[in-house]
Amino acid sequence: MASEKAKELAAKQKAAIKAEKLRKKNSDDPRDWNQIRQFREAYKRTAEIDPAVTWWMLGVGVGVAAVIALIGILTNLAWWAWLPLAIVSGFLGAMIVLTRRVKGAMVKRYDGQAGSAEVALQLLNKKKYTYDMGITATRHLDLVHRVVGPGGVLLIGEGSVGRVRPLLNGEARKHEQVSYGVPVSTILLGNGDGQVKLGDLEKHITKMPKALQPHQVIEVRQRLKALDAVRPKAPVPKGPMPTPKGVNRAMRGR
Repeated sequence: MASEKAKELAAKQKAAIKAEKLRKKNSDDPRDWNQIRQFREAYKRTAEIDPAVTWWMLGVGVGVAAVIALIGILTNLAWWAWLPLAIVSGFLGAMIVLTRRVKGAMVKRYDGQAGSAEVALQLLNKKKYTYDMGITATRHLDLVHRVVGPGGVLLIGEGSVGRVRPLLNGEARKHEQVSYGVPVSTILLGNGDGQVKLGDLEKHITKMPKALQPHQVIEVRQRLKALDAVRPKAPVPKGPMPTPKGVNRAMRGR
């Protein structure tokens, strides 16, 4: 009797494992993808926007492999001993190219769309920075986002300059009232004069002068919870589709 129950349990477990594998195979969630599919999807999405990525990857990959092989020949070592290193180095070189081109392709794909700031914000070091998308918004989808990190509090406005600037200034005053001396900075996201481009946003944030220690960052986040608790929920769009997490894991998948 026990043996029959054991067999039945084993069959159920086997069926569950098979069903889970099938679900992941057909899933559109990057968290369910294996590494090979992550790279494949990243390449396909990038090539749609940046067709030159194929030639860049081939050029760098072959070039790096050729240099490694040449070193082996010049040092009078057996070429076959250097072949594995040349292949691996060429592959890594191609992956580095893909990682860099993915970011550029994502910027081109989502630049100007509501919620596009998340393309850059999701690349920030999550141990140092936190961000909140759309802490306030207008019915025209002019948005204000917030980043808290070593540089203090940064408010990012995106949308029509004429509508988002007063929105941004109003939020800055509210944050200054609860931040108690913590720097509150504002920027406008866009391609015009005095604005920060989407492709430069991550660098702009990480280059901000350091004003807070890690424990101070935590304190500021706690204070801002009180401010967020009394504000109405902003009608924020879900935003750009996150990038696949397998590309150097820097691309911050879902």
